[in-house]
Order: sequence, then C-alpha cells, then structure tokens
Amino acid sequence: MMTLKTLRVFDTLSDTKKDIVPITPGKLSMYVCGVTVYDLTHIGHARVYIFFDVVQRFLRHLGYEVKYVRNHTDVDDKIIKRAAELGMAPLELSAKFIDEFHEDMGRLHVAEGDVEPKVSDHIPHIIAMVERLIERGHAYNANGDVYFRVQSFDGYGKLSHRKLEDMEAGRSGRVSDDEGQKEHPFDFALWKSTKGDELSWESPWGPGRPGWHIECSAMSSEYLGETFDIHGGGRDLIFPHHENEIAQSEACSGKTFANHWMHIGMVNVAEVDETGRKIERKMSKSLGNFWTTRDVLKGYHPEALRYFAHTTLYRNPVTYSSDNLDEATQRIEYLYTTLDRVQDALAKSGFSDDNPPPEARWYENKGQVLEGFQERLEDVLSDDFNTPRALALFGEVARIGNELTESKKKLNDERAWTLWHVRASLLLAGKILGLLELDPKQALEEIRDLKVELLGIDRARVEEKIEERRQARENKDWAQADAARDELLAMGIEIMDSPEGTTWRVTT
Repeated sequence: MMTLKTLRVFDTLSDTKKDIVPITPGKLSMYVCGVTVYDLTHIGHARVYIFFDVVQRFLRHLGYEVKYVRNHTDVDDKIIKRAAELGMAPLELSAKFIDEFHEDMGRLHVAEGDVEPKVSDHIPHIIAMVERLIERGHAYNANGDVYFRVQSFDGYGKLSHRKLEDMEAGRSGRVSDDEGQKEHPFDFALWKSTKGDELSWESPWGPGRPGWHIECSAMSSEYLGETFDIHGGGRDLIFPHHENEIAQSEACSGKTFANHWMHIGMVNVAEVDETGRKIERKMSKSLGNFWTTRDVLKGYHPEALRYFAHTTLYRNPVTYSSDNLDEATQRIEYLYTTLDRVQDALAKSGFSDDNPPPEARWYENKGQVLEGFQERLEDVLSDDFNTPRALALFGEVARIGNELTESKKKLNDERAWTLWHVRASLLLAGKILGLLELDPKQALEEIRDLKVELLGIDRARVEEKIEERRQARENKDWAQADAARDELLAMGIEIMDSPEGTTWRVTT
C-alpha cells in the first residue's frame, strides 16, 4: 500500500496540534453531529457542514478510504414542542426538516454523509447501551428515568478541560425539575420517561425516549466501531454534549471513544450599537441577529457563502456581515470570470480535454507558481485545514490566468501550455474547496441575477438600453451608442462586447 500524506490537526482533547494516525492504514472514519431537525438550518450550521465537506473531499483526494457518518436528531423535546404547535406528528415534522436540510446543503454543494442515521431508527441500539451502562454501575434508574452517574467516570471533563468539583462549586442556585431524583446535579439523562400520548418507545424502565447525548454514542459505535478516528461538530457542542458522549461511550466500552476531536468556531454578527460603535456579537435567536441559510441565499450566491466560510481558520470565530459576504461575492465572481476567460482562450485556439496543448516551456516565469501547485495546496490543507492559505494560492493562480488572457491573439505553445495548467489548478482547488463547480457562464449569470433582484434594478430597462446601443452602433451613431452606455453605467451596469455578442454585469 502506498504511503498517504499525513494530516496534522488541532485536537480539542489534547489542546494541541497532532498527527492523525488512522486506526486502519489508508482508511479514516469520521462522525459529525448533525442538526436537531425542528427548523431550517442557520449559517452556523452551514459553516460546520461546509468545513467537514472540505475535510471529506480532501481526505478522498489524498487517497484515503473515508467513512463519513453524519446523524439526524429526529427525536428531541424541541421537535415534540414544535410539532404540537403546528399540529403535526413529531416524526412527520422531523422528516420534513431532514428534507429541508438536504435542500439547503445541496445548494451549498455539501455532500451527504456515507451514512445518515436517525435516532428513531436506532432505539434498540440505544436501549442496549443504556442497559450495559446500568450493568457496569455507570447508570441508574430513577422512577423510569435513567441517568449517567458522572462520578463513576474518572475522566469526566477532559474534553472541555473542566473539573467536576469546580463546575459543582460554580453552580447557580437554580434547581432543575429532575434534580431531586439525581444522585449528583451533573448526572445526565440517558432515557426519559414519558406520560400520556407523548412520543415514546417501550423499554425495560417503562415507556420513554432517549436523552440527547446517548444517541450519538449508540449510532457512532454501530457504524464506526467503539473507537474511530475523527469526531467533529460545532464548538458549542464541546460541553455538555461531546463531554457526555465520551463519558458514556468509554464507560460502556472501556476503550477510547474517538482519537481526534475537531470543533468549528462560532459565527459572530457585525453590528452597530446605540452609540454608533461597531461591535460583534454571537449570533442568537434571542438577540434578534439570527440568519437562516435560506435568508442568506436570497441575496448571495451559494459559492459566495462557501468562500466566506473558508476565509477564517475553521476553529476560530468568523464574523458575518454584508461587507464580508459582498467581498466573498466579488472573489467568486473574479474566480469564475478568470476560469471563463481561460477556457474561452483555450477553446478558441482549438484545445480541449480531447486535444490538450503540446508540452512546452512555462510562459515567462509562471512555472514558479504553477509547478508544484498541487503539492503546496496539499501542504496547507494538511496543516490543520488552513483554508485561508488555500484561498491565497487560488488567487495567485487566478492572477496568472487573467494576465495571460489579456491579449486576444491566438495562443502560442508556451501561453497555451501555461494556461492549460492554470485551468487544471483552478479546477483542482475548486474541487477540494467546493468552488468553481458550475459552468462559469451559468454561475456569473446567477450572481448577476441575484444582484439585480437585491438592488431592484429594472432588468427590462437594461435590456432596452443594450438593444438601443446595438442599433446605434449598427447605424454608426456613436454619440447615441455612448449615451446608452453612459446611462447603463449610471445604473451600475457594465457591458462587455465580444464576437459572440454583448453581455452585462452589475458593478455596484
């Protein structure tokens, strides 16, 4: 077996960068916590799943055999409450929002997991795990509710780097509804008893449903084994969800749960306070600064949102603002324009996938960037998935593409050979980062149409002025043609003439 490139990532558990050493050479197993499907996804979700989509793309690019599991939490108190409000059955509501999740992720070019388990399909697995924890003395039944005994697990707090005694000392005076039957205030529910016609399943402890944390332990072990390579999710899951997963999984199996832990930084929102000062606050429904993925995609292209997600190292917070999304849009537009120009130049000189240009010397000194581009891209992504540096490499290649297509002359061998590698490099980086996945002309039209709608530009008026200019040029009425162009520019419209006709774009 060939030796595959080693990846170095920041591991939350050890609080340091370390090499990923696969349990099985050449294979990597990864579990990422999915959403609780009671509502539409928000941009925090989008950032998490865009990032892990890049992880699985890059691992497969390197030649690893990847098994990627991403669950759906379709049994939860929030789902039950929302379903009651809407007059729907809880599993009907969760099925609807699983479909909505896939629609949102599909628009963002986020691939589905190799396995996407649902809690409702794994109740027997969950019950079996709870039974084993009781047998081993790590859990107890309290009137039909089953709790994990945190004091029975010596490593509790190792992921979040907290000590149980410190957490207990820092508790507020508020007492939870179920605290009276717990042995310790931080014991958490593995199984919750139900009453009446609530969503429930039969169990050795009476009718009930799973607690939140147990589901991921049961499903990950079912599909990836008791120990797997990578566990990931948002930073907000470190405590208590992932901490509790570790406790119950390792208490049950006696083995290490996951060898590497990766967590994604939170989304902050740029705002202006009452004094006019620019501030950043965590995105939150309660603060009224909450954005669903669909909210964002009403005004921005999906690839602009992906580009924006890549501009900050995944484990750091990222700031959502219209300025940052506008800048990401400009970069995506620039990359697609470059790819379009490069492909048009090659096609006009007769080159295609079936007829590549002959091997030649690099044009001028362009080989310094293009030669070894793939290796440099792999190096930056192998070092803790540094997507900002990957975008910088992307930009270097695009600059060469624009420079070499400024001339309209037929390509000589050196320019053709160099442009061929520009195209290959752009497409390679795009495939890994989930960018440049559309036909360039289609993507540029989609970006333009979004701007037109967002800015309220009268499309019919634009087309009318373009036709007016075309007729004026045909009649050699240059003054009228210039006047039409100036009026379009005043509307924020730039027109581009080519042998194929006139196209236009929004410059605002």
